[in-house]
This record gives sequence, C-alpha cells and structure tokens, in this order.
Amino acid sequence: MATVNQNLSEYDASKVPSASGMKIAIVVAEWNEEITNGLLQGAKSTLLKNGIKQEDILLHYVPGSYELPLGAQFLIEAKKPDAVICLGCVIQGETRHFDFVCEAVSMGVKDVSLKYNLPVIFGVLTDNHIDQSRARSGGIHGNKGDEAAITAIKMVALKQSL
Repeated sequence: MATVNQNLSEYDASKVPSASGMKIAIVVAEWNEEITNGLLQGAKSTLLKNGIKQEDILLHYVPGSYELPLGAQFLIEAKKPDAVICLGCVIQGETRHFDFVCEAVSMGVKDVSLKYNLPVIFGVLTDNHIDQSRARSGGIHGNKGDEAAITAIKMVALKQSL
C-alpha cells in the first residue's frame, strides 16, 4: 500500500498557505460512519488549525460515498464555497460492487471539480478491509481527512494566486 511508510497527517506547516477567509464545504458519507467520522474530525481540526473559522466550515451529509459528487454539486450551487472536501469510505467486499462504486465516486468528484472550476477534493478511502480504513482515519497511518483539508487549502490558495 502507498501509505505503509507514510503518515497522512504529517505535513510541513511552512508550506501550507493561510486559510484565513476561506469558506470550505465538507460533504461526508454516512455509510461506514465509524471511519467517516474519523475523517471528518481530521479535516475539521486541520482546517481550524490553519486559520479557517468554524462558521466558514459548511458541513453536510449524504447516505454513502456514491452520493458524494452530487452532494458536492448541491453545496457548490447553494453555498458558493471556495472548495468542497468529499469524505467517504468504500471497503472491498465479495462482489465487484466495490469497483463500480470507487470508479463512479472518483470520476464524479473529478467531473464536479472541472464543471465548476473549483477544488473538489477526493478524501475517500478505498481499502481492502476495515483495519486498513481504521489505520487511515486516525490510526497508525494518520488521517486522510487531514490530507484532504491541506489539499483543499493549497488548491484554493493556488486558484486565488492566479
């Protein structure tokens, strides 16, 4: 796995622009709630640590990861955020359902980002089993939510600088 020797929560704070004044939406899948709640806590704490005010974090939920792209689109249209972070977890099962959901979510997030010319961040774990997801949502490999928040901040800063 790509994260075996990495911690998703480690980053060089000197390379993260100030997030002060940014408005970031977070859309969270309710499915695999234990994992997605961990991702959410990581993302929120990282955003706050880097200068975003609590009231500028717009939090909404969707039933599952498959619904994340449409949830992001709804938030963009209704709330006009600077970026949307999509947080979800898809765990491999015994059927090909995993493949279809993962592909649809990743393509959907990309499509919404390009459609609206806005950072829409893929913070979705796609693991083989629950232990891998736990390790990446606040466990031994850190928190993908932290990584997604830093990505959102950096992408908004890039867009604002151009």
